[in-house]
Amino acid sequence: HMERPESELIRQSWRVVSRSPLEHGTVLFARLFALEPSLLPLFGSSPEFLDHIRKVMLVIDAAVTNVEDLSSLEEYLTSLGRKHRAVGVRLSSFSTVGESLLYMLEKSLGPDFTPATRTAWSRLYGAVVQAMSRGWDGE
Repeated sequence: HMERPESELIRQSWRVVSRSPLEHGTVLFARLFALEPSLLPLFGSSPEFLDHIRKVMLVIDAAVTNVEDLSSLEEYLTSLGRKHRAVGVRLSSFSTVGESLLYMLEKSLGPDFTPATRTAWSRLYGAVVQAMSRGWDGE
């Protein structure tokens, strides 16, 4: 469960990023492909890819909105996990996505991306992946 100060750090930092989700989402994915090029073939055409960036940013947005009650997103995130498993994403790739998310936040926030903010985001992302990982259960 998120402490209030952590929720605040997440909300404040996301405000900066969510003004231009596509721009920041592109930074996240460029980093992801640099770290794990084998993921590239999972993405189709350019419009499809941009659409996926938008969707990912919306998922993060939903997590930020519900930061104090992530259990309300449980079913949504589990089914999202199932969809990713169905197209051949390995659960292990989500740690690279996490690194890429932190990289993007650091790039866009600069000195405002404090250690406390990083920790808060790591915890939030960890909780999101934990919920999504239930979509891989029974493998």
